[in-house]
Amino acid sequence: MTTIKQVSAGLLAGIMLTSSCVAVAEGDLTRRPTKLPDLVLGTEDNRYHLSEKRYELETGKSYKLKVVSSGQTEYAVQAPDFFASIFLRKVEAGDMEIKAVSLTELEFEQEGEAEIYFVPVKSGEFEFYAEGLEAKGMEGVFSVR
Repeated sequence: MTTIKQVSAGLLAGIMLTSSCVAVAEGDLTRRPTKLPDLVLGTEDNRYHLSEKRYELETGKSYKLKVVSSGQTEYAVQAPDFFASIFLRKVEAGDMEIKAVSLTELEFEQEGEAEIYFVPVKSGEFEFYAEGLEAKGMEGVFSVR
């Protein structure tokens, strides 16, 4: 009877280990991000145009946000409280993939784009803006529930 209990306990442990590994792999949301509408900074007609003023997000869900600069002026996109409340997976810009713990700003001196991969971990309303251009309408909100 002791041998049967030991074998049963071993089989049960093996099943639990195998099923938990599968659950972790299937549950890794950072590998399947939801693509958000691009955040486009400026247009040929209006250098202070901001394509999106509000993003609705959920905690624990993975996202990909492409920020595109028209190159009409210099843009420094900041969102200090938001950047402090996300898990930053990576930033892709040009031929580079940047892995960092946090993000301070995305600065575009000319035309270009960057993609941010992240998971919000704190709910709230978080402002984002192009530094120095807020009065011209270049500001918005990340709303995380």
